[in-house]
Amino acid sequence: MKILRIIIALALCNQIFAQETFPVNGVAETFKPIYAFTNANIISSPGVEFKNSTLLIQGDKILELDTNLNIPKGAIIYDLNGDYIYPSFIDLYSDYGLPKAQKGKYHYYRPQYKSNKSGAYHWNEAIHPEINSSEEFSSNNDDAKSYLSNGFGVVLTHIQDGILRGSGALVSLSKKSDNENLLIKDCAAFYSFKKGVSTQKNPTSLMGSIALIRQTFLDSEWYKSQKNQKNLSYDAFVKQQELPQIFSLNDELDYNRIYKITDEFEVDFIIKGNGKEFLRIDEVESTKFSVIIPLNFPNAYEVSNPETADWISLQKLKNWEAAPYNPALLAQNEIEFCITSADLKNSKDFLKKLRIAITKGLSKEDALAALTTTPARLVGADNIVGTLEAGMLANFIITSDDIFEKGNIYENWTLGEKHIINKKQNVDIRGHYTFNSDEFENKLITIKGELSKPKTIFHELDSAILITNLSENNLNLSTNDGSFRAIGKFINGAINGRYQNGKGEYNNFTMIRDSLFINQKKELTNDKINTSIPAIWFPNKAFGFENPPQHKNVLFKNATIWTNESEGILQNSDVIISEGKIIAIGGLLNPLDYFQEGEFEIIDASKLHLTSGIIDEHSHIAISRGVNEASQAVSSEVRIGDVINPNDHNIYRQLSGGTVASQLLHGSANPIGGQSAIIKLRWGSNAEEMKIAGADKFIKFALGENVKQSNWGDFENERFPQTRMGVEQVFYDAFYRARAYQKIWRDYINLSSSERKNTPAPREDLELNALVEILNSERFITCHSYVQSEINMLMHVADSMGFTVNIFTHILEGYKVAKKMKEHGAGASTFSDWWAYKFEVNEAIPYNATLLNNAGVITAINSDDAEMGRRLNQEAAKAVKYGGTSEEDAWKMVTLNAAKLLHLDDRMGSIKIGKDADIVLWTENPLSVYAKVLQTYIDGKLMFEVEFDKQLQERDKQERMRIIKLMMEDKNGEEKTKAEPTIEKLYHCDTEYDE
Repeated sequence: MKILRIIIALALCNQIFAQETFPVNGVAETFKPIYAFTNANIISSPGVEFKNSTLLIQGDKILELDTNLNIPKGAIIYDLNGDYIYPSFIDLYSDYGLPKAQKGKYHYYRPQYKSNKSGAYHWNEAIHPEINSSEEFSSNNDDAKSYLSNGFGVVLTHIQDGILRGSGALVSLSKKSDNENLLIKDCAAFYSFKKGVSTQKNPTSLMGSIALIRQTFLDSEWYKSQKNQKNLSYDAFVKQQELPQIFSLNDELDYNRIYKITDEFEVDFIIKGNGKEFLRIDEVESTKFSVIIPLNFPNAYEVSNPETADWISLQKLKNWEAAPYNPALLAQNEIEFCITSADLKNSKDFLKKLRIAITKGLSKEDALAALTTTPARLVGADNIVGTLEAGMLANFIITSDDIFEKGNIYENWTLGEKHIINKKQNVDIRGHYTFNSDEFENKLITIKGELSKPKTIFHELDSAILITNLSENNLNLSTNDGSFRAIGKFINGAINGRYQNGKGEYNNFTMIRDSLFINQKKELTNDKINTSIPAIWFPNKAFGFENPPQHKNVLFKNATIWTNESEGILQNSDVIISEGKIIAIGGLLNPLDYFQEGEFEIIDASKLHLTSGIIDEHSHIAISRGVNEASQAVSSEVRIGDVINPNDHNIYRQLSGGTVASQLLHGSANPIGGQSAIIKLRWGSNAEEMKIAGADKFIKFALGENVKQSNWGDFENERFPQTRMGVEQVFYDAFYRARAYQKIWRDYINLSSSERKNTPAPREDLELNALVEILNSERFITCHSYVQSEINMLMHVADSMGFTVNIFTHILEGYKVAKKMKEHGAGASTFSDWWAYKFEVNEAIPYNATLLNNAGVITAINSDDAEMGRRLNQEAAKAVKYGGTSEEDAWKMVTLNAAKLLHLDDRMGSIKIGKDADIVLWTENPLSVYAKVLQTYIDGKLMFEVEFDKQLQERDKQERMRIIKLMMEDKNGEEKTKAEPTIEKLYHCDTEYDE
């Protein structure tokens, strides 16, 4: 009986310890045992390692870490026998434990113009900084498993929806209560350019999202100084400015776009990147942003079929090769970065991708910092997580080996709580064995490989026998063809069991271990590390430059020169360019008179024609993610200059046709559209470098069918205006509002300094700012137009409101109102011979350009089309064919006249000393259909050359074959991506959505 009482007492004690509670005065009090992890290789922080050391934890905290520690009496000891311990990883971009936003398809239904969200919130549903992720958070043990299995113990979670997304919460991945897992309630504020699930029509474009963000920053500044209204969205936004600001971008071109917001509003962003930073590494470095990068390296493509492989663009092939070098390249350029598990198609690939990055030059120390100390510091959590030291949270992983090479994660401890990831194999069955059974005698077999994943090789049988399952000392073996299937048990150096052969017969077997197998640990050797980063071209695609072109000193000898000046067409004359300018024109020029120092080139231009470069007044190439902000009738706040796409292949194509500059215009979905960008086609440059510095500011207006939208379908008949009469009222209303806005600001500015201190500044409105610039002749109008009546209407509106319409573009009934246009001061930019492609073009005629030009209206011919933009020389020739315009006047329609309309004729559009060296060399008369471009220069840099183009074609073909060979040899074991045709996206005036 006494022995029974002792047994019961011990059982009760064990139960109490298992529950980690002691009853004290009838109240359960938590007991926190001490855990000691001994004989471990502990990497406490990047570059700091303790070999054969001990880690002590109690509850959710680390007590101590050192090589020689006195283990407290009663501590629970784990002898790790050389296993590794790292701090658990930290992921700053997650939506763990939060509801997933459901994608809406707003464009398939009747457009929603106003917010459906009730309450004192922002007018746009995509702007919701008031959302607090901590209030929505709920631990999800199932979802936590994928993070835990990849080594993460803490994530920064937020609801991934909208443009201003609200605050994120730093949470632990333990199985404890939500209260305990919530580490930092408001840890960071989140932004993106994506509208998300909002069914509200605004914004429909990237430039609309950018404008909305800029306006929200301005509104929040105004909101802080006013007392007449309460807005919960602005309240939250103002408070969140004290938090780390994390901006999720869509592509590498967004770095510069976000930087402009940073510069304008003095806010420091942490950027969640897209893994393609290597494409614009100089821009990324120049922004000084800290970056969160995914390891979403693309899988190799299926290229075994040569015909379908041709569908894969060289750009995709090169990006596949270069993407794994992205982390190493960031470290090499001293760009601070973190690593996230986001954007992977399969979360199980995370460690595999991480190890690939190591083999591509990322150091282990930088990798660990990117997963621990850097993310902890960026969000102000480095006092609780990120390193292993006394007082920090007990978040760590135990691995079999170096995690950055081949280590398996055995356990992931979060808040002092154990999660078993892979059960540790404690029994070592590896060795050299002799196999015996009724069928076989003294056959040799070796079991080798990793302790937890041993492999077998049967030396003397036709088929290899593999270990298909191992649990401690129990194992299953089989051949691939199923002719041998066995179960066995390892006891005292021998494996005994039973197998079934291919005939279905059962046999007993014995495997006696003759000697141990010594596993030679393989360090990551240099032959496995390839730090030679593939060449990144500018842009990184077909015909990209390996090195950007530089200014050239060139003498063109004996050319036929189309000056577009009073000198007319010069025969057998010379032109000299240097430092991007035309410095001499004449006969028998001696280069030594101009280049006493430095290299120069002489080009024999005999029988060749030399002209200034073509200027396209109306283009929609090189624009990212939307040409129309089509959500409202007035969108003057948006800027094409924010969304220039320097990677558009049409830039290079148009250079081959002699085009050197373009006005990139907003589409024609609105009466008052967005602000335009005037660029030179500087292939290989970034977006900002493409802009023409100091160019006047322009904006797109539109008339006609597109803006009233009444014939766009049943779901586009709600937005005002729906008639051409309504279009006129939109203009008047907009400029009346602009005048009133202008007066409010003038009155405020005219206040004395003391009065201004006590008077809140008016709310700044980006939409009205642009309209005020028009009233002040600081911004100029290009207006999409067709019909005579509407052209007259807008000139009347302009006259009555005190501004001038600078350009009527398309203007296909311009011949009817040429005299009025001349009196008003408007220029014309027309199509050469487009007509009858829609009803409002029925009265267009191919004589339009000639009649306008003869009436004294400055007349240009534009493309409005990516393909036509590379043959505008032939479009100009049609004015000669149809209207009898002189060749010189026709040529001016795509050069000097376009420059005049864009106020650039002081620097472009003709061959004149001091003007930009934007020069095209033609095989013959440029108005001939047989004329071909030999060379195109922009600012004295050779941007296109026929012979070099041939070299690039051959280079690109060789590059394709080199990378395809690498893909064929790819041994990563990933599913190959199916080759599909690459569809080029082209924008037109009426492209409403970015799809």
